[in-house]
Amino acid sequence: MSGTYKATGINLKGMPFGETDRLLTVLTREYGLLRAIAPGARKHESSLRGRSGLFVVNQLLIVKGRSLDKITQAETLESFAGLSQDLAKLTASQYLAELALYQALSDQPQEELFALLCDSLRQLEQLPSVHTLPFLTQTAFQLLALAGVAPQVHACCVTQEPLIPNFASPGWFVGFSVAAGGTVMREALQDLPIAPPSSETTEATSSRAAESTGSYSVNAAKPTELRLQLDAIELALLQELADRPVQDAIEQLPDHLPAPDHPAWRLIEQILRHCAEYYFERPIRSASLIDVCFKPVESFV
Repeated sequence: MSGTYKATGINLKGMPFGETDRLLTVLTREYGLLRAIAPGARKHESSLRGRSGLFVVNQLLIVKGRSLDKITQAETLESFAGLSQDLAKLTASQYLAELALYQALSDQPQEELFALLCDSLRQLEQLPSVHTLPFLTQTAFQLLALAGVAPQVHACCVTQEPLIPNFASPGWFVGFSVAAGGTVMREALQDLPIAPPSSETTEATSSRAAESTGSYSVNAAKPTELRLQLDAIELALLQELADRPVQDAIEQLPDHLPAPDHPAWRLIEQILRHCAEYYFERPIRSASLIDVCFKPVESFV
């Protein structure tokens, strides 16, 4: 890049820098991930104040520096102010931003990732709140697929035999193993090596993992193996997410798949979360708030 360059980017992180500046982490279409100073952005009268906010898309003019580049001009192209009006949507947006940050590269174009994230935030802002968790789950799968680490869900990772959900048999299930790469036939699951157990489990998956072998750890420095059983509905849901075009709206899911408030969505989200943490070797920090936002309402006597 030359001494001064232009880029279109979305702000994914921001933190105070010096007395009045802000240090931004920006995903740009042209140059990938970059960190740049927004000088004076914390001053009330600064033109960069609103343009340095979270999830604001700007056309930027940037000057290269020795250690950090500096934003000299910013023209806002789009913002997603509606996300801040809904805690679940805002948390889901932060979750997706973390996934984008973990896979974004620097000093090279990231057009597909940039477009996927902006399109997703645009759709999420307009969705009814009840569809937030299904949409988060769908987009998380798409981001993992873009990074090349989405789980295999149509065939057994061990035998490569196709897996077809059997809705007629209540006791039917397949296995899932993050270390193996995705779904595993019931018979093959028993032959996989067992990872060392972890003392940390999430509320939503601890009971399911107890029925299988293996363990689940969310915020460990090195996530352990996740191994559990998926019934026909859960496998069908994973396969549908793998097959859906990016532009398809989440409201258009087939009738045989669960409603937005079905517990299968929470399980699939946490499976994909663990896949991300396992492959990127970094925790999704906003996930704990996702658990709070979508915790089932308990009945009181």
